Amino acid sequence: MFVTARFKVRVRLDSMEYFVRKGSIVREVWGKGDTILLVFTGASAEFALNKSVDWLYFTGRLPADPLGRLFSTVGYARKIIFSEKEKAHQAIDSMAAIHAGVESARGMAIPDSAYRDVLFMLIDYSIRSYELLERKLSEAEKMEVFEVFHRVGSRMGINGLPATWQEWLLMREQHLEQNLQKSALTLDLYQQYKKHLGLLRYKMLLEGQKLVVPEKVLELLDLGSLSLMKPVVPAYKISRKINMDWLLKDIILPPAYKAQIKALDQEA
Repeated sequence: MFVTARFKVRVRLDSMEYFVRKGSIVREVWGKGDTILLVFTGASAEFALNKSVDWLYFTGRLPADPLGRLFSTVGYARKIIFSEKEKAHQAIDSMAAIHAGVESARGMAIPDSAYRDVLFMLIDYSIRSYELLERKLSEAEKMEVFEVFHRVGSRMGINGLPATWQEWLLMREQHLEQNLQKSALTLDLYQQYKKHLGLLRYKMLLEGQKLVVPEKVLELLDLGSLSLMKPVVPAYKISRKINMDWLLKDIILPPAYKAQIKALDQEA
């Protein structure tokens, strides 16, 4: 009877429909803690330049606790990517409701372009980060990353989404050219990064951003194109193979968040 019950549970699990299929490249990207950290290293730069960054300041959560906001966002993204389809939809709907509440409190709507910008960042930096730390993705794998986040955006009701990968490539370039600017909020947000990370880790953040952000972001932030961390990447890849990567992470990560960062690693 016990064997039969266990078999039934296994059958239910095997037949369960996930939002992102098992074995997907998206699960592989978002199942690695260091890749996720690079995604948000890049996004932290672009967020600061976005013309709609004032929305992130409205609640005060981002400038007050940028690292906490990061883990909150990661939590939602991973809940969507690794959950059964219905639970993923619930997470997306919850995220949409939170944004609707912010819109109601401010008495105006978040621009669709701002929603698209965030979605485009997740697509772009998922690809850039994985390729930096792992390998080049095929065109089909990149299209799969696009398709997963396109479904997230569609469920949220975001208008004006590109229908295809090729359309996304064009729109991404247009968004980079039209939706970014360096402002007083850009400078303030970077001061918050510095305050919460400390000088050494802040410098590492800047060097990490140089590794993954597009040229337009580098130009607007005056970061320069040569990262001091570039020679470290091959050594880091080797350290992961011999399980020594946490020696480096212990040096660069804030102690208060090490347990949360270690928990980011998850089987695809």
